[in-house]
Amino acid sequence: MIGLALGLIFSELDETVVSTAMPTIIRELHGLALYGWVAGIYMLAVTMFMPIIGKLADIYGRKRVYLTCMGLFMAGSIISGLAGSMTWLLIGRGVQGIGAGGLMPLALVIIGESFPLEQRAKIQSLMGPLMILPQLLGPTVGGYLVGHVNWHWVFLINIPIGLISAAVMAGGMRESIAEEKRSIDWLGAATLMLALFSLLMAPVLVDNQGYSWGSPVIVGLLALFVIMTILLIIIESKAKEPIIPLHLFKNRNVVVLSLLVFVLMLGLMGGISLFPFFAQNVMGLTPTGAGYLMLAFMGGAIPSSIVNGFLITKIAYRNLFIVSFLLPIVGFFMLMNLSVSVTVLYVIISFFVLGVGLGALFGGDNLIVQESVAAKDSGIALSTVQLVQSLGATIGLSVFGSLLSRHIKEGIAGISSQLPEGAEHIETGGIPQDIAPDLLLQIRTVFTESFHNMFAISFVFVIAAFFICWFLRKEILSKKEETVSAS
Repeated sequence: MIGLALGLIFSELDETVVSTAMPTIIRELHGLALYGWVAGIYMLAVTMFMPIIGKLADIYGRKRVYLTCMGLFMAGSIISGLAGSMTWLLIGRGVQGIGAGGLMPLALVIIGESFPLEQRAKIQSLMGPLMILPQLLGPTVGGYLVGHVNWHWVFLINIPIGLISAAVMAGGMRESIAEEKRSIDWLGAATLMLALFSLLMAPVLVDNQGYSWGSPVIVGLLALFVIMTILLIIIESKAKEPIIPLHLFKNRNVVVLSLLVFVLMLGLMGGISLFPFFAQNVMGLTPTGAGYLMLAFMGGAIPSSIVNGFLITKIAYRNLFIVSFLLPIVGFFMLMNLSVSVTVLYVIISFFVLGVGLGALFGGDNLIVQESVAAKDSGIALSTVQLVQSLGATIGLSVFGSLLSRHIKEGIAGISSQLPEGAEHIETGGIPQDIAPDLLLQIRTVFTESFHNMFAISFVFVIAAFFICWFLRKEILSKKEETVSAS
């Protein structure tokens, strides 16, 4: 547990630390044109390799593959930390992403196989709250390293932490691996990676290269994704050891939870992740204040996650999810009614309510997936659901970002003649200083109405998620038998 906790914290901390340091890194490496690709390459690698690593862990053992992922993450950290150009930084981030694609899902699988169900429910309910530490420490650590040491240590600091985590895991974890030889479906793996690459490149190009969602390049990538997905289904139906076993999608809970996390991430990530933009431009908060305002969400999610961890082995999990998912509907209804003069307290309450409702997902979905499939498939089943969740979050963030930018741009067009010179791109650059109070009010009203539109879309998605919960099996989570029904 110590080794896993260290590994999870150090991989999560990397994201927030790097985000804080990116302006300095970009300035020193003269890489403004590739700014968005630093996050894009990392996200591509994480998502593309997640299911493949999960399958490899099912075949070769969790410990060996987890330590390999840790090694890849540290190797990527060294490449990034010693990078003298944007090219090497992007290569390093890609290698880091491959390693990170295995750390979180494999940690959950290892916990699942190391503890009895009731203990595991409590432990996994604490894993979500544990991830708040990187959110709190990241901006401080990143700012300190950039200001008092140099940006290279933003990456190199991962090495000693990773070595300690790997050493604890290597010495403390015991695992027996089946002797039977199992083949790897390399054709299926290559097809899956090509399908995911074509799907995920679309939002990356939209965000970083200025393509529209209707442009021929983006439509072509999405069409390639559909073709590769159909081909993947054909290959997997004939493979002896498929990279993603199709029988997983005969399992009701796996299908319902995959759909649930996809819909939630698609509808939530944009609205929640972009809210600091509203907090800074409409509420007048500092970037730090806007970021910490989001902790109200975690303030609701932490106790909710812990309570659900205790209840999920005593109450039918479908009932827990149905009751919990009423609250995101309330939370987004509140956010739909934000005004230009909204108070910090109102926003805190809104995000707290959202957090309490979504706390059921912190570990709950993973537990249900693990207990719904055979032990030999737990790695790939968990990785598949997390893959779907990652896809929803990635696409949602990109689509919502594009929608917000378009709504603000259209709203500002009517008053563009009154704006000072150089303020044509308020939707990306923020509201300029020293604007007349009446004009400032008009601009903030445009921002508020634009966010109303986004939260209205999110409201529809959380209602859909609430109804999806009704399709979960109505049973109390209990330890699975050696064989699990596909129903």
